[in-house]
Parts: sequence; C-alpha cells; structure tokens
Amino acid sequence: MKQNKGFIKGALFGALTVLLVMGILSCGMQFAGGTEGENQSKNREVIGKSEETKITLLKTLIDHYYRGDVDEEALQEGLYKGYIEALGDPYSAYYDEEETKELNEAITGEFCGIGALMSQDKSTGLITIVQVYENSPASEAGLKEKDILYKVDGKDILDKNLNEVVNKVRGEEGTTVELTVLRGEDGKEITLTATRRVIQTHTVESRVLEGNIGVLGVSEFGTVTKDQYITALEELENQGIQGLVVDLRGNPGGSLDVVVDILDEMLPEGMIVSVKDKNGKVEEYTSDDEHQFRKPLVVLVDGNSASASEIYAGAIQDYGIGQIVGTQTYGKGVVQQVYDLKDGSCVKLTIAEYLTPKGRSIDGEGITPDEEVEYEWDENRPDYDNQLEKALEIIKSQL
Repeated sequence: MKQNKGFIKGALFGALTVLLVMGILSCGMQFAGGTEGENQSKNREVIGKSEETKITLLKTLIDHYYRGDVDEEALQEGLYKGYIEALGDPYSAYYDEEETKELNEAITGEFCGIGALMSQDKSTGLITIVQVYENSPASEAGLKEKDILYKVDGKDILDKNLNEVVNKVRGEEGTTVELTVLRGEDGKEITLTATRRVIQTHTVESRVLEGNIGVLGVSEFGTVTKDQYITALEELENQGIQGLVVDLRGNPGGSLDVVVDILDEMLPEGMIVSVKDKNGKVEEYTSDDEHQFRKPLVVLVDGNSASASEIYAGAIQDYGIGQIVGTQTYGKGVVQQVYDLKDGSCVKLTIAEYLTPKGRSIDGEGITPDEEVEYEWDENRPDYDNQLEKALEIIKSQL
C-alpha cells in the first residue's frame, strides 16, 4: 500500500467508537493555525484575570452556600470538559484519566479480563452472559452463555450497573476472579474461578452460507481488526466461496489506517480516500495492485454504519466492484485525532474531513445504498434477515 507522508498519523473515529491516541501533545499544535509562540499567547488569554476572578467567585459561592457535597476534582475536570464541549462539535471531547484508560482499551482492542460479554436487562437489572470467547479464561473456567451473574468474588452484584460489574471482573493479568452464576431454568448456583489474562476483542465474524457465499461481519475497525479480517477472508477463500457479503450494519467506525489497510486488500490500484485539513492540505491514501477482490461482493449498511464503515462502503461503491445494500448510512465524514495531555488525560478534536475516491464528501449525508432495503422484523421467523437475503440474491444473480 502506498501512502503519502502528511499530517495525519492518527485516527478516524466513528459516532460511538474512538480508536487512536497520539503520544505527543506538541504534534497537535500544527493544526492551531499559527506559530507555537503565537498559540501560547492565545492560550494565556483563554483564562485571563476576569475569568480567574469569576471562577474564584463561583468557588466562593459554592463553599459558602451550596448545601450538597462538593467533589473538587470533579469540578476541575468539569472545567476541561465544558471548554471542549463549548466547541459545539459532537465528536470533540475531553477524557479524564479513567476515561482515557478505557479509550486506550478501545484503541488496542485488547483488555485484561476473562473473555466474556455481558448484557444488563434495563427492567430487572440482571446481568447475563451473552458470549464467551473461545479458548478464553471464561470458557476454561466453564462459564456459559445465558448464565446470570450473581456474585463477583463472593459479593452480591445485583444492585450494581454493568460498568461497575465489568470493572470488578477485569483486573491485573495473572490474578483470579471468582464468579457465582445462576444457570438453567431452576437457577442452579455455580461458582467458577477464572484467571485473568490479556484478551483480544473479537471484531470480525465469518461463516459460509448455502451456495458457497461467505459472510464477513465487522463490528468495528479497531487495531486488531486488520489481522482478523485478512485471516477470516483467507479462510473463506480456502473454503471455496463464490461470493462475499461484508456486513457493516451497526459498525460505528474506527481507525483510518486500519480501514485503509483492509481496503488495500479489496480494491484495484488507485485512491482509497483523501483527507483535507482546515488549511486545505490534502492527504491521499492509495491502494497498490498486489491484492484485489474479484468475486461478486455486497456490503450491508444501515443508519448506524458510520465513519470508517462509510469509507469502506464509499470506496467499494465508487470503484463499482460491489453493491451497497441496506439503508442510508450515518453521515460522519470528518476525522478526529486524540492528543495525550501528559497527565493521564487526553482530548479528541475534529481536525479534517475525508472524501471518497471520487471526491464525494458524505458528512451529514451518508452513503446512499445501491439497493435500498429496510430491515423488516418477522416475528414468525426471528432468525430471518431480509437485508441479508437481498444481498445473497444479488450475489447469486452474478454467479
């Protein structure tokens, strides 16, 4: 893959997911529109004497009159969050230390835990195991899907929210966690012990359907996704697939570099995506002629397919090597970069917009499918997927 050198070494973020943290704060200064000295002068003006006086007045009023408990650290973090929120950009945000740690896990696609996905019922508060990763500490300990988690390390968690429980289950590599679950219709109580280790998030699923048509489901474009995608595609090819459906429905996006690398495996030689910053500087990402997918191809999208998903769908559509099926995508055509603030926190800022190979800007518009198909739930056939069926119909017509 050929890529011009330029200002973006960061990430493209989806509406719900962010996937790259830069390690050097100073690299963010190049987007500020002036020399470093000029920018420092402007920064001093942000909190001048009048602003300091006002903040001091507010603190004095809180100290003297506010009857509730005061978390001084939360007030300070609130200043930073509010400052970035005032940009009015839904994709720019400040992350405190704890949030930055969570962000780093999203970036790498790796976390230290047991390898089980959980879901919490909004009405009952019950936490159910919905997926157990293969060859994970959870599977080795005997945890099963549909188990209801009841206790963690002997302590009842029925009054806890899902995030609290996940944090209790995760921990340092090599340490153990005791899980008590209720299993089966009779609610048999079972206690299991799992040893935590580094787990890689599963972002790609694959299967072969009747007619030798492969399906690749991609949940996000994280750091781990490239290898998972290429491996899954090679396995499908080895099974003799005649066509491929790439399912990006609900995929909120992820890393620009990752989706570019994946598209390099699919496209002919040429432009993949271009990115333009606030000063009009353009960064071009291109594919080489080493790999190209040449079989019938359909990409499934919906209103929650955003950002990197739209780069994928837009490139496939512009080159005409596949059909896009589903509903209008989210319409997030801007790029974010995350800057390390050197104190455990970070800030994410929108720095550029991207264009499809044909120069289309889809921000606020989205990708219009070649075949508009609304998802229709069939209560008599809960496993029936009319959008997938349309994709299979298109591929079969090309065989």
